[in-house]
Amino acid sequence: MKRLATLFAATLLAGAAFGQAYPTKPIKFVVPFTAGSGTDIMARTIGDAMSKSMGQPIVVDNKPGAGGTIGAGQVAKSDPDGYTILIHSSGHALNPAIYPQLPYDTVKDLTGVTPLAALPNVMVVSPQKGWKSVADVVAAAKAKPGQLNYASAGVGSATHLNGEKFKLQAGIDAVHVPFKGTPEALSDVIGGRNDWFFAPLSSALPLIKDGKLQALAVSTGKRSAALPDVPTTVEAGVPDSDYTFWVGMIVPAATPAPVIRKLHEEVLKALANPEVKERLTKLGAEPMPMLPDQFNAYIRTEMESAAKIAKAASLKAQ
Repeated sequence: MKRLATLFAATLLAGAAFGQAYPTKPIKFVVPFTAGSGTDIMARTIGDAMSKSMGQPIVVDNKPGAGGTIGAGQVAKSDPDGYTILIHSSGHALNPAIYPQLPYDTVKDLTGVTPLAALPNVMVVSPQKGWKSVADVVAAAKAKPGQLNYASAGVGSATHLNGEKFKLQAGIDAVHVPFKGTPEALSDVIGGRNDWFFAPLSSALPLIKDGKLQALAVSTGKRSAALPDVPTTVEAGVPDSDYTFWVGMIVPAATPAPVIRKLHEEVLKALANPEVKERLTKLGAEPMPMLPDQFNAYIRTEMESAAKIAKAASLKAQ
C-alpha cells in the first residue's frame, strides 16, 4: 500500500512538472476540415495568438473527410502530451449518431479543453436564383418536393446538421449534397448548382459583401452584429430552427491535467487579446469560454440533441 501511495505521488509530481515545462516543442492543431472553413479560420486566429504567448510554433494540419471523423480519429490515437490538439466544430457531437463504427469513442477517448467561439451559420443563395427571403426558398421547395438541394461541408458536419434541422422545421423535402469542405460548397452555391447552404459566416461574409452570395438568414437565436439587417431563421418564419455552430479545442483523454489547464489558460488569454477580439467581431464570432468539465458536459448534451435530429431525419453516413 505504501509503495502504491509513493508511485501515485510520483505520478502526480511528474504530471505537474510536465505541465510546468510544457510546451518545449512545436504544437500541431489538427483541423478535420479544409482550409478556409470556419473551423480552420478559428484555429488559425487563436493559434497565432497562442503561439506568440507560449513561445512555440503552432502548425495547422488540415485533415478533412468523413464529417471530421478522420482528423478526430488521428488525435484520439495520438500521444496524450499536448502536442497534437483537435480543433473541431459542433459536428463532433453529431458524428456518433450517424457513424456507428467510429474508430474512437467520443466521450472516452477525447476530452474538451474549452470552446473557442460560437459562429453563426448564414443561409446563402446565389443572387441569380431570385430569392429574397427564407419564405421564397421554402415556397420553392414545397412547390417542387425533392427537386431542390442544399450543400454542406460534409456528412456529419455542423453545416449538415444545420441544414437538416432547418429542413425538418420548415417541413420541406430537399436533397443533401455534401462537399469536401466549405470553400467547395460555397463555389457550387455561387454557380447556382446548389440551391442553398448554411455556411459559417466567417467563410461566407467576404462573398456576401462582394455580392456573389445573398444572405437570407442566420442560424443563431439572435441576429449577428456582422449582418445586423439579416434576420434569424426563426424571425424569418421557421420556428425552432435555430442552431449554434461552435468551434472547440479537444485533446486525447489521457492528457495530463496540468497541460489541459495550461491550454485552457492560453485560450482565454488569446480570446482576451485585442487583435483577436477585433477579428472575431468582424467574423461575427462570439467567445463562449467554459471550464474543461463544463465543456465535456456541454458536448454530451449536444450529442443527445444531435442524436434526436439525426433520428428524426433518418441520417446515416453512407
